[in-house]
Amino acid sequence: MEMTDSLPGAAVREVKEETGLEVEITGLVGTYTDPRHVIAYSDGEVRRQFNVCFTARAVGGRLAISDESTELRFVPPGEIDRLPMHHTQRLRIRHFLERRERPYLG
Repeated sequence: MEMTDSLPGAAVREVKEETGLEVEITGLVGTYTDPRHVIAYSDGEVRRQFNVCFTARAVGGRLAISDESTELRFVPPGEIDRLPMHHTQRLRIRHFLERRERPYLG
C-alpha cells in the first residue's frame, strides 16, 4: 500500500500494475493472516504475508505481463485444483467460490 491508498484503492492499483486490467471492487471475501505463510522472494526479501481479499469486476484494460507477473490467464473453476499454489491461496479461492454470506475473518 502507498501512504495515500485506501485498501480498495490499493487493490485496484495493484491489479492494474500486475495484470493490466482495470477493476471495480465489488465486495470482500475476507482477511487472511496465517503466520505460517512466509514468502521468500528471489531478491532476498522475506515477508510474513497477510491478505485482504476483495471481489472485483473488470471494467477495462487487457491482460499484460508486468515486472510483478510471469503468466496471466483466466482459469475455469474446475482447473483450480490442478494448479500449484500455497494452501492459503487455495483457501481464499475456495471461500470466493463458496459465495459466503459474510467475509472470512482469520
